[in-house]
Amino acid sequence: MAKEIAAGTVICQNGHTADSIYLIMSGTVRVTYAVGEFFLEKGDIIGLCEIYRENYHFSYTALDDVTIASFPYQIDSLTALFDRKPEFARYAAKSCFKQLESLLEIYELIKYDCGVLYQYIMDSYNDYCSLCSGHNIPPRQLEQLETLKPLELEADIPQWLGSYYENMTAVLKQVLPGCPISFHNFINGLLMKTCQDISDIISICHTMNQYKADIAEILMNNERLDLFDLNTSLLFRLGPAEEDFTAVNAAISRMMIHLEDIRSIDQELYRNRVQEYQNKLAIIEEKGMDALSESSAAMLEAEQLRGSIHTILDYSGCEKEVCNDFRQYVEEWKAQTDKAGTDDKSRKLRLNLSKLFYQIYVAAFERSLEDSNIPIILKMFFQFGYVDEELAGMENASYLSTLAGQFPSSPEQHIYTVYEWMKAIYNGEKEPSRNEFDADFPAYVHELKTSGKITAQMEKEMVDDNREKMLFELNNMFPLVNKMTFGRISSFCPVFSEHNVMKELGKSLVTAQKITEAVDAIRAVDFRAFYRETLYTNPEVGIQREYVNIEVLPDIILMPNIGIRGVMWQEIEGRRRTTPARMMVSIFFMEDLNAIMTRLTGEFRWEMCRRIQGPRWNVPSEPSLTSEYFDYIQFYKKNHELTADAKEKIKSAMQKAKNSYKEMFINDYITWILFEGAGSPRLNKVARTIISTYCPFSKEIRDRLGGNPMYKEILEKYELKNSQKLHHMEALCQKIERSQIPLPEELLIQKKYLES
Repeated sequence: MAKEIAAGTVICQNGHTADSIYLIMSGTVRVTYAVGEFFLEKGDIIGLCEIYRENYHFSYTALDDVTIASFPYQIDSLTALFDRKPEFARYAAKSCFKQLESLLEIYELIKYDCGVLYQYIMDSYNDYCSLCSGHNIPPRQLEQLETLKPLELEADIPQWLGSYYENMTAVLKQVLPGCPISFHNFINGLLMKTCQDISDIISICHTMNQYKADIAEILMNNERLDLFDLNTSLLFRLGPAEEDFTAVNAAISRMMIHLEDIRSIDQELYRNRVQEYQNKLAIIEEKGMDALSESSAAMLEAEQLRGSIHTILDYSGCEKEVCNDFRQYVEEWKAQTDKAGTDDKSRKLRLNLSKLFYQIYVAAFERSLEDSNIPIILKMFFQFGYVDEELAGMENASYLSTLAGQFPSSPEQHIYTVYEWMKAIYNGEKEPSRNEFDADFPAYVHELKTSGKITAQMEKEMVDDNREKMLFELNNMFPLVNKMTFGRISSFCPVFSEHNVMKELGKSLVTAQKITEAVDAIRAVDFRAFYRETLYTNPEVGIQREYVNIEVLPDIILMPNIGIRGVMWQEIEGRRRTTPARMMVSIFFMEDLNAIMTRLTGEFRWEMCRRIQGPRWNVPSEPSLTSEYFDYIQFYKKNHELTADAKEKIKSAMQKAKNSYKEMFINDYITWILFEGAGSPRLNKVARTIISTYCPFSKEIRDRLGGNPMYKEILEKYELKNSQKLHHMEALCQKIERSQIPLPEELLIQKKYLES
């Protein structure tokens, strides 16, 4: 029997007796527990994870008005329930797997955050000590750091678990629709295993969350024996006249970003400490500075920005109800003292704001396509997520308005703002990105046809419709990647807010010039980074089959947020291997841009090799970057070329990389670019040999390192192999020239490539 549940009602409470399960017929339910949350929707089943437990694991709360159907049960009668209601068995299997996958995502995020937090603490203290040393100041010691160790789990989930459930989902999708009643015993058993796996994941998440809470106290605690106090004390001791004053100030800003995202930190303590620091900073920065009177130009600009939200909503043309709700949510968010709060009310407010923000963004964007004179406030909205001058802070709003008119991006150099990128798709210059399920636009449209939502004729028309492509990108890639690049997922809201500005916007602004410099710095070391091998034929000059390399630089899209992470979204466009990769970073990036671009390039290197090798990407008999590196990590314990110390370092590095071969390679690639390329050996012999084979240094670096015994043998092998290819290419070019035929540009590029 269906039952209506009002928004905000707790349906089941953590710790209460689990004696019923509930099918969601409409609405959304928020599932919470100590270390995370996820959401259930129509067709999902509440309490399914606890059917073999006495009490509920989670608390289930109606996020909006919900309709549910109740099914009291006993464990031994579950199969009978499936027999009576075969459709319910299908719902149960699908929902249980979905909930486990949601928990796996939370598990991966917590584990990643533990590693990031540990490394950040160690790096921060080392940086602090270096700065103290540079000014002859004795660094303060922290006792907690003496016993600090990376996360170590006595029992972890199997590495294959996620892949197992992905495959089981695919199998059951094919089998369940026509399965006999006898199959329901199998479903019952499968639910039992899944529920046990869920219990294991939850237990491990609790362990990791406690580890994170314990080490977070090193950043800030009541006793002030923490890194925040070390850095603020150093800042005030140096004073604004010192060159390193800015560096320490930036370090404190980064620390505040980390502290904001750690739930275990007492928020009142955090606010008081930050307010104290900001008050002192304001005092010392004002010394010696003349008060600046507000100019008439600034007053005029402030007047033009006043009421920005009304300008944006009017321009979007959205329904009155949507506009009124959005205004209300913005006002509520402005009134909040803690805009990154983790309580239910704050989370729901940010969720509502986000949904309406993207709805308004799409509507305003579509109108702008026909507008040759887009208002400056709308440009600020499109490029930075700006909505309200009070929420952004007038100083920030003024700066954004100066940027919006002539933002320093460069689509000609593959560097786009989100607005420019969406417009390129609408104009047919670019294809939309794959969605979160790795489906490209044609696959998405075909799925609509397969599911009966559109006809075959509609599919044919839709697949070539640039407007539909643009909407696909706006509704899929944009919201997801905007949150990912922001980095602090639990407190994300796409609306630009002053509370996220932890350092001067001008210094964190990502421009085409900064991106180009970062990419060029990588290419100066790994000159092959963005080259692709392709088959070249030209019967007119006698070339039937020749492999040449062409450089394809990535498309880099600047997301409208103040963030701390980068995303390598896809390695090629569609199926053509000679198309650009897609990388995304925040338009205001709070971390080291060079470091994140190196990381994204390493990830691209790995994924591109996997794309080329296909299913045999890890087969040692087919040499490639991924297969050789996979073989090296998989069997490092038996490798006689590695010392005991090297093997121990690999073991430790794999733990930090969450046992991910890809993450392990990326870390080694970063070392290769930043250290090995500068002549500072950090890798072991085996890793160095593999990476040098597939990511060789540029000629300048090879010449410089040629005399170094650690590189000599590797470089000699490379030069021998490369000289053979160069000799072949020179002979081919001479043959064509003797025929009085101009050399094709492809051969000239390949010759230059081999000479690099």
